[in-house]
Amino acid sequence: MELVSVKRIWEQGEHNAFTDLVLYQGTLFCVFREGSAHVSPDGALRILRSHDAGETWQSVALLTSAHADLRDGKLIEFRGELLLLGGGTQHDKSGLQSYLWRSKDGVHWSEPQAVADKGYWLWRLTEHQDALYGVGYRAGPDGDTRLYKSDDSVEFTPWMPVFNNQGYVNESSLVFHQGSCFCLLRRDPVWSDEFLGLLGHSLSPFKQWTWQTLDKRIGGPVLFVYQSRLMAVVRLYEGDIRTALVEINQDTGQLHEWLTLPSQGDTSYAGIVLDGDDLLVSYYSSHEQAMVSDLERSDTQDDKAQDKFKTMIYFAKIKLGQN
Repeated sequence: MELVSVKRIWEQGEHNAFTDLVLYQGTLFCVFREGSAHVSPDGALRILRSHDAGETWQSVALLTSAHADLRDGKLIEFRGELLLLGGGTQHDKSGLQSYLWRSKDGVHWSEPQAVADKGYWLWRLTEHQDALYGVGYRAGPDGDTRLYKSDDSVEFTPWMPVFNNQGYVNESSLVFHQGSCFCLLRRDPVWSDEFLGLLGHSLSPFKQWTWQTLDKRIGGPVLFVYQSRLMAVVRLYEGDIRTALVEINQDTGQLHEWLTLPSQGDTSYAGIVLDGDDLLVSYYSSHEQAMVSDLERSDTQDDKAQDKFKTMIYFAKIKLGQN
């Protein structure tokens, strides 16, 4: 595994984070949240485009909402159309709603369509046999997850109303391979002591699942299969917090860290495009210190720019090869 290159592709927002990446009609599109802070009411989804395999990027769209903080955009091509899934934390405190936008060119987008059950954050969509699957999670001490399925990208109904509720289960990634479905599921020690990630496995029709506890805590997972090996890009917490390329042993739950991307602190939430032995990765990180204006300074502070760790968007190329 070799890190071929990595470059910063966006830094204009005060907080730039939570990315995804897709190849659509021969063009790369990257989406991420742009806001004034990690959690803030002004979250918007910015979309960048690259016609030259990631060498140069241009901003082509900014999706905003007067009613919600938009977060965690995820891109997928489905039936020739580009879909953008995102969560909206409502300003009126009525709960979270997942939304779907549609585009034919990645530049012009439809109005948002509410999808899935309100209060369940539909995290990421994966296509299998001309249908879309995704896991939605409901936060809280009594929270759980639901496995959703859609045959038309309009109606998302619970395929499994109770998917997993082993602790605070939340972010997820699905991958289908040779008749199996795998689910990488994040857990956090918020409402229970359980924090190690989970790996789920199921055979069609994907209503009976077995779960393997991983040996590490993970965040922002995106799962993929390379040469029949189960791999992922995740946030790791042991030692320095970082974004890493890992391989997962589905029998033992052990994670092997193959490569660490330049990253630290507030980081991860990668998007990937796999092309043969080449893995393209978008992610965010706060490892580079940047001079930014302190827009939230008090009246007693001067107008000097202050040293802060700023989150920015990065694009990496990895050669997977044989190991």
